[in-house]
Amino acid sequence: MAKVVSVNISEKKGTLKKPVPEIELKLRHGIVGDAHAGDWHRQISLLAEESVDTMRALSPVPLDSGIFAENINTTGIDLKGLPVGTRLRIGETEVEVTQIGKECHNDCAIKKAVGKCVMPTEGIFAVVVKEGVVRPGDEIEVLK
Repeated sequence: MAKVVSVNISEKKGTLKKPVPEIELKLRHGIVGDAHAGDWHRQISLLAEESVDTMRALSPVPLDSGIFAENINTTGIDLKGLPVGTRLRIGETEVEVTQIGKECHNDCAIKKAVGKCVMPTEGIFAVVVKEGVVRPGDEIEVLK
């Protein structure tokens, strides 16, 4: 069963995302209180804990939740294998996948320390379809 491991926000762009007890998802906005919220196609970022674990094995520095600027860490779901347009029920909310991966910026600290970064190839982005609150432990379901 797929689950949420951690939910993370940053209040300012350019700062690390920090784990929080819960996040509130709003239509045409994304996550309340997150610096990257807005009416665009990358309202929420998700990254599988399995991808982070791969990087942890290579990294000389600790890789806590949010280190890759992800809003939601998951377990038990192959995020990078989901096609654009897939809808996910996450707890009481629903999101739609809009993008798989992204270009890593040149001064990515992880890429400099480890030699690679998983967010460009394994992270996904989504928009809010149904509002609500997401917490660690919430179940994730791929909707048909």
